[in-house]
Amino acid sequence: MTVQTKDYSLLYFVLLLCFVVVTAKLTAQHTVILTVDTKNKADQLLEKNIAEQVFTGVIAGISINGNKEWVQAKGYSNAKAKDAMTIQTITRTASIAKSMTAVAVMQLFEQGLIDLDAPIQTYIPDFPKKTAGDITTRQLLYQTSGIAGYASAKEAQTTKNYESLAAAVEVFKNRDLLHQPGSAFYYSTYNYVTLGLIIEKVSGLTYEAYMTKNILEKAGMTNTGVEKYQSQYANKSSLYHRNKKGKIKLVSKENNLSNRIPGGGFYSCLEDMLRFGEAIINHELISEKTFQMMVQKSTVEKEGNPYGLGWFMYGGKENPSDCIGHSGEQTGVSAQLMILPAKNMVVAVMSNTSGSWEKAIHLSVQLIQLAKEEKEMGE
Repeated sequence: MTVQTKDYSLLYFVLLLCFVVVTAKLTAQHTVILTVDTKNKADQLLEKNIAEQVFTGVIAGISINGNKEWVQAKGYSNAKAKDAMTIQTITRTASIAKSMTAVAVMQLFEQGLIDLDAPIQTYIPDFPKKTAGDITTRQLLYQTSGIAGYASAKEAQTTKNYESLAAAVEVFKNRDLLHQPGSAFYYSTYNYVTLGLIIEKVSGLTYEAYMTKNILEKAGMTNTGVEKYQSQYANKSSLYHRNKKGKIKLVSKENNLSNRIPGGGFYSCLEDMLRFGEAIINHELISEKTFQMMVQKSTVEKEGNPYGLGWFMYGGKENPSDCIGHSGEQTGVSAQLMILPAKNMVVAVMSNTSGSWEKAIHLSVQLIQLAKEEKEMGE
């Protein structure tokens, strides 16, 4: 049995088309200030989600032109202790890590250290050749390699600690591919675990060291890092899960993320997620030319929103890259990052509750819709 990593592309495709219309008036040439009324409405959206028991705690923010126009936290980071969720609360980021890893790969591409179309054995010589065909770095980024997801729920919820990415790759590297590389889309966190190992082999650094130096520090993400199993972090939220009946419970057994770090093993805070989006818009991590490569959709057709090199594209059929981002859900988190590059806007939603990822997407859409309430100075 293969347990597919959740593909976040299928919901709200039509709804997300509203981004182009909603933000049509927002331009980089204007300073945009959200009105008090708009901020109050944004607050109410978070309060509604808490009241309806969508999340135990949720944090969200809107950045426009590099300014944190609105940030807010509602609910609890620990419901039993009545510890309030705050702007500084730390949560897991889940699959938003994939976009961070993809940017790191493209940094090494810019330096001429990675050929996106060379077989991955160029960088990981002991990765087995597959009878279905050669896998390339580009295919890993596009999620078209054929590498499957978790083989079981037990594998997804493991508490086993993997001391290295090489050890994590050992879990799946000898398994058969699901299809010929480059012939179909299949969303799998293991594509990004493999990319993390490529980063290590090419850079000569551990994945964590590379990401800290070249992504986190450059973007000013001072409260983001690789989660270590059972380690204690200041301001880190407890983990909750919302079941299909809508009932939320504290997660009794935390899973170990060491088997998926490059695809979903980070912790962060709201402001750091906004900073990451701002760094993408301002080309602080990669050049504009390289960024444009990343937001070219794959030639492999798939349902729902197109997938680029580590980014979902939500901007609609005509201009899919007008809005890019990534969703994330794993034990104890549902999150969404949205970036509208031409509008200089970043929206982030982070929660401490899994089972609510559709709601996190919907909330991010609603927050962007509130940009209609914006006031442009000089009008």
